[in-house]
Amino acid sequence: MPRYQQIARQLKQAIGDGELLPGSRLPSSRTMALELGVARATVENAYGELVSQGWLERRGQAGTFVSPSVTASGSSQNMASSQPQGAPLPFQMGLPALDAFPRAIWARLMGRRLRLQTRYDLVMPEFSGESTLRQAIADYLRFSRSIECQPEQIFITAGFQAAMRLVVRALARPGDGIWLEDPGYRYIRPVFADAQMALHPVPVDDDGMQISHALEHYPHARFALLTPAHQSPLGVALSLARRHQLLDWAASQQSWVIEDDYDSEFRYHGKPLPPIKSLDGPERVLYAGTFSKSMFPALRVAWLVVPQAQIPAFSQQARFLPCTVPSLIQQTIADFLREGHFWRHLKKMRQCYSERRVWLEEALQNEGFDVVPQAGGIQLVMRVKGDDRERVTRARAAGLAVQALSDWRMESKGEGGILMTFTNVVSAEEAKRLAALLRKAIA
Repeated sequence: MPRYQQIARQLKQAIGDGELLPGSRLPSSRTMALELGVARATVENAYGELVSQGWLERRGQAGTFVSPSVTASGSSQNMASSQPQGAPLPFQMGLPALDAFPRAIWARLMGRRLRLQTRYDLVMPEFSGESTLRQAIADYLRFSRSIECQPEQIFITAGFQAAMRLVVRALARPGDGIWLEDPGYRYIRPVFADAQMALHPVPVDDDGMQISHALEHYPHARFALLTPAHQSPLGVALSLARRHQLLDWAASQQSWVIEDDYDSEFRYHGKPLPPIKSLDGPERVLYAGTFSKSMFPALRVAWLVVPQAQIPAFSQQARFLPCTVPSLIQQTIADFLREGHFWRHLKKMRQCYSERRVWLEEALQNEGFDVVPQAGGIQLVMRVKGDDRERVTRARAAGLAVQALSDWRMESKGEGGILMTFTNVVSAEEAKRLAALLRKAIA
């Protein structure tokens, strides 16, 4: 068989097996020839044959692409591969509305930053984060969350886990105890366990973490990690009385409160309670936030506000755990905040999420599910009787990315539940279809 036909057959096999997706761009004939060690004309002949057969299409100077009309026929294709590459599964938690982010504005801001870059922007970024972004975050927190802080108190990190590692390096010692909400955010526990800290589960009720329980059982703990605005995953808010109780404990024990304010921007009913940091007279609160829920998770950008007296300790550790977020990303986020795009985006998202939550909540209730009412956030909890893990296993086999409430517990006991998000449910009809699919999967 001539060499160009061998290349054509290999490409057809890759397309048939789903390794080359419809619409994907192929290397130029010059690049492919160098990779394969053949003449450029050989690759051109292979491409030309596949174009004539409809496998490929040429788009002028843009290059050669797999034809969008071609479908993979390999046996390895499954339900997930029928979706666009990178598309979230239905009900997948931790994601904002990906279709509603103003990508055109983001692209314009990033393009402008690229055009204005000088050679000095190519050096290593500041270890604690870009000064422009830290100033923009300080301004945002002052007006939106009533938190007074200086840019020097803010440390930019590559995600919430990186922020917690910085806290551990700066303040924790092996054996230190930390209060954790139970049920609570399960993916952060390994950070504290790896630091040889003692994990103290504290039950959660309708008023948030039971501070009295923690004081009775673990009074000498050195840290407390909470999601007071919208408890993850139950969605309740920590009452004002318990917030003061928590601060009194931190001041008397010289302990630290870590406030994870991950999605406080999204509240649909009533006035939100002030963040614990805004009440922090004794300066015992470390305030953490992220852009993953308010913008998009691929940014991998979080921030940590530390007390003024702790800036030297955190600066010293930040030199060993420097911010790894590219300067271009940080500068673009700063422009997004300073020019008002972030405020407008949040206003739009509140309306969008309020509508989408109603769609899914009503669809689930019509299917006979028991949905727990919540005042805000981007996820919901559905009560179930019996083994929630077994039901979730069946739902995930049907392609639904729900989670079991029991998997978020440490020691606490309680009714089962199924956790999901509604952010990427784009219509009432889709909500009805997914609710019916969930009922069929776990019935």
